[in-house]
Amino acid sequence: MVAVFTVLFVLALSLTVIRVAAVGLALTGISRDLAQFQALSAFTGSGFTTKESEEIVNHPVRRRIVMHLMLLGNAGIVVAIASVLRLVLDTDGGDDWYESFWGRLLILFFGVGLLWIASNSRTVEMIMWRVNAWALTRWSKIEVRDYTRLFHLSDDFGVSELRVHEGDWLAGHSLKALQLSNEGVLVLGIERRGGHYVGTPRGETVIDVGDCLIMYGRQEVLAELHSRSDGVIGNMRHIIAVTRQNDLQEQETSQSSTGE
Repeated sequence: MVAVFTVLFVLALSLTVIRVAAVGLALTGISRDLAQFQALSAFTGSGFTTKESEEIVNHPVRRRIVMHLMLLGNAGIVVAIASVLRLVLDTDGGDDWYESFWGRLLILFFGVGLLWIASNSRTVEMIMWRVNAWALTRWSKIEVRDYTRLFHLSDDFGVSELRVHEGDWLAGHSLKALQLSNEGVLVLGIERRGGHYVGTPRGETVIDVGDCLIMYGRQEVLAELHSRSDGVIGNMRHIIAVTRQNDLQEQETSQSSTGE
């Protein structure tokens, strides 16, 4: 039975460490899905792509989190393998059913099932999120922000990357001429083809073919921009988007006045 409880303990500790690290990575500004993937990759030693590696190693807090994950992951895998081998090779059972091989195997599967349920619990995730937010704020030198909450990404708003191709409505025009702000879209940054990054670009900035735009706005508008082509049709779609944005602003102003 010692081997069974050792395996369950190692699995529970591993899931806790991965969850803590994933929340910690997410609090540094990356998405939750990407944070979970990177935490699991670092813990298991499977690795991730070059771009994601650069995002980790260039950030002091993320680098520290991943470093500890790698160390704990190697230790946990060694202990888990040793415990599983002991469970399989130890065929001598006692008088009680739970001491037999099949009894121990049943308890192991039952325990793994409980751990799986706990690992997908929203309550556990909320607790981990609060603990990590407090810990990072307390011991790190950066100011942690929950970007999902700040940008209201759970509502109708989102952050999107758009790669500009030949014939797109955006290509060859300045931000001032495009007037994306009238559609409720803000360009947060532009990644040029050569790797140069333009943060908070001004109105005179011209968008070239091959640029990757990081934009913030309503998800419906961002999705439409991905398929908007140059020419008369593209200009008409821009006018329609501006009209919709003006209507939304009037509704929000009206609701705000009614609430007051």
